[in-house]
Amino acid sequence: MRPLAYVASFLSLTGLVNAQYFSAGWTPGQPVPSQTPSPANVPHSPSTPATQHGPGKMSFLDSLVTVGPLAAVSSLIGLNLTGGPSVTWDARIPIITDENYAEIIVNEALTAEEEEERVWFLIITVTAGQPEGVSKFVDDVFDATYNYTLEKGELPHVRFGRIDYLNVTSITTKWAVWSAPYLVVLKDRGQTLRFYKAGQIRLTDEILHQFLKEKAWSIKEPWKSIYGPGGEREYILDYLAQFLSKVYGALVRVPKWLMYTMSGGLATFFINFLHKPSPPQSAAKHAPKPVSAPAAPEHAVVPSATNTPQKGSTKRKGKK
Repeated sequence: MRPLAYVASFLSLTGLVNAQYFSAGWTPGQPVPSQTPSPANVPHSPSTPATQHGPGKMSFLDSLVTVGPLAAVSSLIGLNLTGGPSVTWDARIPIITDENYAEIIVNEALTAEEEEERVWFLIITVTAGQPEGVSKFVDDVFDATYNYTLEKGELPHVRFGRIDYLNVTSITTKWAVWSAPYLVVLKDRGQTLRFYKAGQIRLTDEILHQFLKEKAWSIKEPWKSIYGPGGEREYILDYLAQFLSKVYGALVRVPKWLMYTMSGGLATFFINFLHKPSPPQSAAKHAPKPVSAPAAPEHAVVPSATNTPQKGSTKRKGKK
């Protein structure tokens, strides 16, 4: 089954938005093209700024168990208390969060013409929690597309942004995004959204550049839902986003080691509760009670010897 899974994963990455993005291939008599290195494979120069994202600054209680001898002892018994892995992202691409989304995108200072042309090309990534896998691949291609676009200098109206799925709650809830990675084309200050899974578009820097340059994203209809932007029930996801944001804000204040301990204890409790054996039934069964005869009615007259006349006495009276 594993080879089939690998083949399916590979084929899912070759899906395209439109057939015009398929390569015509090589034909007989055609010179063999020389393959130029893709910017995705070119290492960053020392002048390229980069930022490292990960678990962030730890509290004092977290540091007691995530660093030092206690962390070494816990690793020997297979317990990981060090938190999530860190990842390096290009600092030139802004990180969109719940706090700065309105400031950067919704309330961006634009003229009427600029607002009409503005396109935000966003990636929703989980690479901060999964350093290897499809999300990391999509992140690399996204960064390569950004560098390629800067080299060409043809898309001044397109801006790039990155959303860390593990560090936002309100944005993804309002957009009804429950998994990642996703590529998002955003227009009209967030009122027009188009979502693309990793397998819905061919992921190379040049093709993504052409995808933006030729506005191939307009082929797909934007997300329209009664719960989406401008929908009559948009307020439901807004309230849900506010509630989940408060829950997330409370949970992130709990030390990770305490969260691991509490979650493990709750999981053990529920497992034991679900697998609790039924109470044993008593082996000895009660014997059925014998059926008693019905009692005689109270108004029935019981014949007695004193009240019954004797035949002999009657005959003697008649003789007299």
